[in-house]
Amino acid sequence: MHLRPVSLSAEDVDLYYEGQSNGTIWPLFHDAVEQPTHRRDWREAYESVNRRFAEAAAEVAAPGATVWVHDYQLLRVPAMLRELRPDLRIGFFLHIPFPPIELFMQLPRRAELLRGLLGADLVGFQRPLAAQNFLQLTGRLLDLKPEDDRVEYDGRTVVARAFPISIDVAEIENFASDPAVLAEAERLRDELGGSRRLLLGVDRLDYTKGIEQRLEAYGELLADGAVSNDDVVLVQVATPSRLRVAEYQQLRERVEREVGRINGEFGDVGRVPVHYLFQSRGRADLIALYLAADVMLVTPLRDGMNLVAKEYVAARQDERGALVLSEFTGAAAELDDAYLVNPYDTEDIKRAVTRALTAGADELGDRMRRMRAQVCAYDIDRWAQDFLDALGVPAEPDGA
Repeated sequence: MHLRPVSLSAEDVDLYYEGQSNGTIWPLFHDAVEQPTHRRDWREAYESVNRRFAEAAAEVAAPGATVWVHDYQLLRVPAMLRELRPDLRIGFFLHIPFPPIELFMQLPRRAELLRGLLGADLVGFQRPLAAQNFLQLTGRLLDLKPEDDRVEYDGRTVVARAFPISIDVAEIENFASDPAVLAEAERLRDELGGSRRLLLGVDRLDYTKGIEQRLEAYGELLADGAVSNDDVVLVQVATPSRLRVAEYQQLRERVEREVGRINGEFGDVGRVPVHYLFQSRGRADLIALYLAADVMLVTPLRDGMNLVAKEYVAARQDERGALVLSEFTGAAAELDDAYLVNPYDTEDIKRAVTRALTAGADELGDRMRRMRAQVCAYDIDRWAQDFLDALGVPAEPDGA
């Protein structure tokens, strides 16, 4: 594999990445869970950096090559690359949600972003509704005439479809079968109290992930007496993210304050109801946690897919454990045997956690079996092949 880096200065990171990408596009594409900020210098930096990526791809791509562009940081690249290299076959995949029309319309220079995506031959999304939003916008903003899953633009046909992303199931299962990982899972259970039921959350520390709402629900379950510190424990892994952005600093302060409140009110010497880890964990460590957990809590306020949910299911070859999953994740459409919740509704989260903790082994096994069948049938290789097939990329010969 040959990598061609595109260098970013500290100013680029500040204006393009932390600014326009994560201060404007990220919150708006996640249903404006946090209010987006709009700044001209951010937009100019975004345009400039996208052009550098397009120029780098144009320089290294072979004649008639396929270029696959990924995610919200590079929305303008397909059109820029098309202008430089009209011979290329260009695909684009958006990993995060695509917003409804009324939210997208709030973006300054919104038509330019839309034209950026229309530079691709195939635009992929996590869910069908996102593709529909995109196609409807081409009619609303550009007066185009979308039909079914495509639209004619600049003498070309642009196709927009859903390709729900997945995981490397074989990798997860190999880790989950490793004796060292299995031993670590047993050690974790013993250290956390042996007989106590383990609830687990694994998220980037991000305001879209619903960590605050999850903690609120758990605190109320403790206060109501529905669970106790003697028989249930929550482990929340919060991977550090975008630490220079003010909203993320404030989120960390709120989460850690709530963890402290819950532990202070309901904990005891040597035994606390919440173990909070503000740190990145290695792959093997995470899968040991998946194996130790009785209930996996995946409750984002909005998420394009959420691969943690799929990783948990793939790891549970024992067909045990329960998944509490937000309705507002892409994964919910595929994993409908999870305990689905409205993450904005504290009572709904509490009900789902209680159901998961009290469900019988037969019910849990049936649900997990069906979820595992879905995840194993549609893994990351199948996802990539489906996208490339739709883009018209010839299949490689066996052994290539």
